[in-house]
Amino acid sequence: QVQLVESGGGSVQAGESLRLSCAVSGRTFNRYNMGWFRQAPGKEREFVAAIGVSGGITSYTQSVKGRFTISRDNAETTAYLQMNTLKPEDTAVYYCAADLNRGRIYLEPRAYDFWGQGTQVTVSS
Repeated sequence: QVQLVESGGGSVQAGESLRLSCAVSGRTFNRYNMGWFRQAPGKEREFVAAIGVSGGITSYTQSVKGRFTISRDNAETTAYLQMNTLKPEDTAVYYCAADLNRGRIYLEPRAYDFWGQGTQVTVSS
């Protein structure tokens, strides 16, 4: 069983930064692609960013390109989401997720096998 624990959420002003962390239990971290998703009140969970097992391949949703950076440390079994120049529309619960690598990065939530509990990010104007 793989367990994921997010941290680093909080309340910030527009233009500020936050760094989310996702600590993953188990010794098979480097077999999983990692993704970050978010869900705002009344909306469906949406893809934010994903990273391949070696960290060499990443994908971002258009609205965060140039502002967010996904990374991973396989030795520390942790994934990160650096969020800069935050906007009020980034307000949501952010979830990390793990997908056993099948040769490509998936953007759909249903493709991911394990999920964290979520961390709230609130950006005020």
